[in-house]
Amino acid sequence: MMEKAEALQNLRKCVLTCARCMLCFERTNAVPGEGSPDAKIFITGEAPGEEEDKQGVPFCGRSGQLLDKLFSVMGLKRDELYIANVLKCRPPSNRTPEQHEVDHCLFFLEQQIAIVQPKVIMTLGATATKYLLQTDEAISKLRGEWQEYNGVPLMPTFHPAYILRNNTDEIKKMWKSDFKAVIDRVSNVL
Repeated sequence: MMEKAEALQNLRKCVLTCARCMLCFERTNAVPGEGSPDAKIFITGEAPGEEEDKQGVPFCGRSGQLLDKLFSVMGLKRDELYIANVLKCRPPSNRTPEQHEVDHCLFFLEQQIAIVQPKVIMTLGATATKYLLQTDEAISKLRGEWQEYNGVPLMPTFHPAYILRNNTDEIKKMWKSDFKAVIDRVSNVL
């Protein structure tokens, strides 16, 4: 059986050379995802932003800095997690991914989750939640409530960009509560 790290590396090569949709012609870098092949927590967002497109690294811009800060507060290290997006290429002007783009790209995310076999998945924002759960339910209704993706507990929460735009104590408290629930869930299954 192929080792997880090797399987993720092979998938990474496929993402980096992918030309399934028109986004490949506009990208600077594809952003396959990164982290521990043995991660207990798998975090997924919508799509790379401008900084991620430049560096080829998920969540390395302002949203990523906020996420890293929360990881630190929660006692998590980024390299212990696996972080990826639904889309692996940046949509123009950071627009919401279109259905046909997701149709071409979701396979990669599904494969990453299958390889890593996390104990918990956390979706950041409406788009990631929508496509993994196959729902049109608003993130405001789903966040903080356990769901399931292929037998894996899934916690939907706000995207860090939402937190940056709506920086209230109440919103931050909900976000931290969601992360704490994930950490508690992982601790209980080990």
